[in-house]
Amino acid sequence: MQSMPETSPSKWHLAHTTWFFEEFVLSRTPGYQRFNVHYGYLFNSYYQSVGSMHARPARGLLTRPTLAEVMSYREAVDEAMLMLLARGVDIGTAARIQLGLHHEQQHQELILTDIKHLLSRHPLAPAYREDLVRWTGTPRSEQFAPGRQGVVAVGGDENAGFVFDCETPRHQALLHAHALANRPVSNREYLEFVRADGYARPEWWLSEGYALARAEDWRGPLYWDAGAEREFTLAGLREIDGDAPVCHVSYYEADAYARFRGARLPTEFEWEDAARDLAPNSGHDVGSEALQPMPATGDLGLQQMFGDVWEWAGSPYVPYPGFKPLPGALGEYNGKFMCGQWVLRGGSCVSPVGHLRASYRNFFYPRDRWQFSGIRLARDL
Repeated sequence: MQSMPETSPSKWHLAHTTWFFEEFVLSRTPGYQRFNVHYGYLFNSYYQSVGSMHARPARGLLTRPTLAEVMSYREAVDEAMLMLLARGVDIGTAARIQLGLHHEQQHQELILTDIKHLLSRHPLAPAYREDLVRWTGTPRSEQFAPGRQGVVAVGGDENAGFVFDCETPRHQALLHAHALANRPVSNREYLEFVRADGYARPEWWLSEGYALARAEDWRGPLYWDAGAEREFTLAGLREIDGDAPVCHVSYYEADAYARFRGARLPTEFEWEDAARDLAPNSGHDVGSEALQPMPATGDLGLQQMFGDVWEWAGSPYVPYPGFKPLPGALGEYNGKFMCGQWVLRGGSCVSPVGHLRASYRNFFYPRDRWQFSGIRLARDL
């Protein structure tokens, strides 16, 4: 099923990630026969260079192939991939396989965010899992720590491991005097904005965001109930944990909240420089078995830079100086979306283990709220 145009059915995710390997790896192998000649049309996402595709808002209408047939497709492509790897591949093919693996990890996260949105629309608010971990402990108070000032190196280092093309090239950026909050904004702190009638105060909002919030009657983050007492989670309805990071807010809400606090959102380079020496596995990703942001605890210093919630940056998703997309159809992977979207950094509680890094640039439209998106504040010094 498909709950809105921006989401996709789980079955479609499974088929699309399989199609990616078939289209960009196996189809270039002499003698390979496609599993089904119609699957390219059904499961191509947005690669215009390789052919037409079924409309994204209508993916939920694809009752066929069945789930069993999709799983057979996956098994056949897996077997063909293993045979190819056993024979050995050249550098170019290896790079496409590596991209396909990271692409599949992205869709593993999307499956969970899309399932959550779908189940939230059910009148009984059913749980995806009822055995999810709950956090206990002492939360951290909010403090601001000065960041580095001056010229710093930012962007992905292609010689140090996999990076997407949008993270390159590595280049120099100028950071002005600033400070970052030591943790993301909590539900309790965001509730102060809600109770201050923040959704009806235009002085804190970008004009476009305020118009959208009024038109869609936003009164709190997505999945909060009207009384700001319970929220829908992948474990069903739960009491809102005041100490956990607020999540499922749009860029517009994050920006408005920052203005309410007399602060701002960090630039993506301020965020990246602060995170560059931190361990990407230090936060709560999908391996934590929580599938929900958990409160910050631990030692002094920046907390939860990775995992828990993707953090909106005050930076548009635009190309770096000297950016060059991948050659051929794979050039459509990231580059053509560098217009009208905003950067998020750090990962979430449903990000796959080992998928995150300081230079990772996620991006969504400023109105999007169904991802696990949250807020970290910054201030000028």
